[in-house]
Amino acid sequence: MTDTTNILYVEDNPDNRLLIQRILRAEGYHVLFAENAEQALNSAEKEKIDLILMDINLPDVDGYTLTNQMRQLPQLQKIPILALTANVMKGDRERSLEAGCDGYIQKPVDVDTLPNQINAYLKR
Repeated sequence: MTDTTNILYVEDNPDNRLLIQRILRAEGYHVLFAENAEQALNSAEKEKIDLILMDINLPDVDGYTLTNQMRQLPQLQKIPILALTANVMKGDRERSLEAGCDGYIQKPVDVDTLPNQINAYLKR
């Protein structure tokens, strides 16, 4: 991938942001961060986003609600949004998809498979 592929990672935990940043930058992606819904919506309006990684447990608005809000924005309607979450109880995957996510990746992430998962959604 080229450095023009922008991935927005919506995550309030700095350790998780650092890990994902290292993995994705090693693959040549440019990573943008948002710690909450307001920052995520601002980035989505100002930046060209190619894919969004969405944490579900955010401090202000949960990731389900934020995903639904983002899907209302014309520029994000066809952008892949992947839930990247520690919510792994029965029904969490389905709830993510119902909220508008295109995919679901559970934490802790597998650092070896995450780049392939991202690539698969970018090629669709």
